[in-house]
Amino acid sequence: MALSSLALSKAKPRDKPYKLADGHGLYLLVTPQGGRYWRMNYRFDGKAKTMAMGVFPLITLAEAREKREEARKLLAAGSDPTAMRKEIEAQEAFEATTGFRTVAEEWLAKREREGLGDVTIGKIKWLLEFAYPSLGDRKMSEITSMELLAVLREVEGRGRHETARRLRSVCGRVFRYAIATGRAEHDLSANLRDALTTPKVKHLAAITNNQQVGPLMRAIDGFDGHAVTRAALRLAPHVFVVRPGELRHAEWLEVDFDKALWSIPAEKMKMRRPHRVPLSRQSLAILSSIREVTGTGKYVFPGFQSIKRPMSENALNGALRRLGYSGDEMTSHGFRAMASTLLNEMGKWHPDAIERQLAHAEADAVRRAYARGEYWDERVAMMQAWSDYLDGSARS
Repeated sequence: MALSSLALSKAKPRDKPYKLADGHGLYLLVTPQGGRYWRMNYRFDGKAKTMAMGVFPLITLAEAREKREEARKLLAAGSDPTAMRKEIEAQEAFEATTGFRTVAEEWLAKREREGLGDVTIGKIKWLLEFAYPSLGDRKMSEITSMELLAVLREVEGRGRHETARRLRSVCGRVFRYAIATGRAEHDLSANLRDALTTPKVKHLAAITNNQQVGPLMRAIDGFDGHAVTRAALRLAPHVFVVRPGELRHAEWLEVDFDKALWSIPAEKMKMRRPHRVPLSRQSLAILSSIREVTGTGKYVFPGFQSIKRPMSENALNGALRRLGYSGDEMTSHGFRAMASTLLNEMGKWHPDAIERQLAHAEADAVRRAYARGEYWDERVAMMQAWSDYLDGSARS
């Protein structure tokens, strides 16, 4: 006998679970706790099975009957309705992960687990914010080249040509991750390489004339700002081999005074390879002096507001501006170019030794493998000679 709405409304809990049948396997299961659940019994491949169909009254009698008829049609076609529903649910769950924002965040989480630096992660998140308004909720497989180009052109329209170029690159990495995880078939960014304006390369300002080195070093010696900034500014030209971000993230655990060595772990390096920096006598003296101030903390050059964070990324450039050097004359990154240029002009050092100390990547993989560890003694001597040169220039 088929169920009625009246019979359902009178279904009260009993001491034991009981069923109210509606026909063709459909019934309402009433539990002692008051739960009322739609179920359907059926046979498939000779086996008895039960399929859950929802909770009454969220699923009405009419809706439960519709579900039953859909299940019966599947059975008649030779399909197991429970298995089919699981496939549909799995597909729906998968579809929920195919949006651009979801894939991008998943890829970023993977890169974080792999050790990508916080600064780089932050820059990538900033870039992706340009794409999210238009592409964030779009399925990766449905985004077109023209949609991605429109996003990039919008960024270009603000005069941010380099930002658009970098965003295209980041989107390409997201698409390639989506391809690897079955959520896209093509890297749309690859076709847009020539569609964007190529930004003019703007080299970071640096002093590369040896006649200007002396005045610069004397100006640095006369800097009267905060002790941490002063120490970092004094050390920067001596350890030119590190980038400003690597310098300000230096930790005391990385510095070995006995071996005169600063060992930088791979996750802090741009090229994601560990790097060793020989420390000259002058560098050790500067580090020793600031150790009296910051040696009890983690960072060699902590921030002003919290010793748990490194100094501001603008601190060194700000100090150079205070000394009268504009952004077109000298930058904190410029110490690398200054040393590279002048060391090569001296002709005393093997060019590869200079490149190794600058932590530049060797383009040839085979040559890079053979070059690993080469020129160490020469690099140690070069770093001391460079510090002596800087001191001599300051006195002349």
